[in-house]
Amino acid sequence: MKNHFVLFDLDGTITDSSEGIINSIRYALKKMGKEEYDQDRLRSFVGPSLKHTFLTHYFPEGEEYKKAISFYRTYYAEKGIYENKLYPGIKTVLDTIYENGGKIALATAKPTYFAKIILRYFNIMEKFEVVVGSHLSGSRTCKKEIIYEVLDQFGCPNSNHIYMIGDRENDIIGGKHHELITIGAEYGYGVSGELNSVQPDYLVNSEEEILNCL
Repeated sequence: MKNHFVLFDLDGTITDSSEGIINSIRYALKKMGKEEYDQDRLRSFVGPSLKHTFLTHYFPEGEEYKKAISFYRTYYAEKGIYENKLYPGIKTVLDTIYENGGKIALATAKPTYFAKIILRYFNIMEKFEVVVGSHLSGSRTCKKEIIYEVLDQFGCPNSNHIYMIGDRENDIIGGKHHELITIGAEYGYGVSGELNSVQPDYLVNSEEEILNCL
């Protein structure tokens, strides 16, 4: 794995963060005078950017979505960020890649600020050579842009072994845009058939299976 560069999504790939994210979304909606009880719908919002979630599904006009994001972050920064857990086998995956000379990066739509707090909280920060997320200002939420920044920080590596691992279609689409080898994490938050529809190079049903693809 010495010449391998492995990019991971965060929510639904490294951590099971649905509880904290859903609670934060419901808090924000309630503060905005709305309620959402459909758990499957709420679960589908784990992964995409907050701007996309609030703008597309709840506040399509004006600047209301920005207020919703602000309320979300109020709850998330205090409680939601810690309503979270590592997937059971992911630490072994990270350790194996790291100990065999692979380079690991995080490519997430979550703000970089919060992503780094989470990696430190779970004591896995040292495994990541590059950490790239969105900006707190709400910019750089597109996975294609995020992956581009990761590759730039890696020095645009000349390697046939660059992987993007994620549980949502935007992870796979972003990876394919940059001609990376894509691995779809079926154990994450994608709805039925979502990953199949974008045809990743590999599909895995558990964290441990990732190593079989590298």
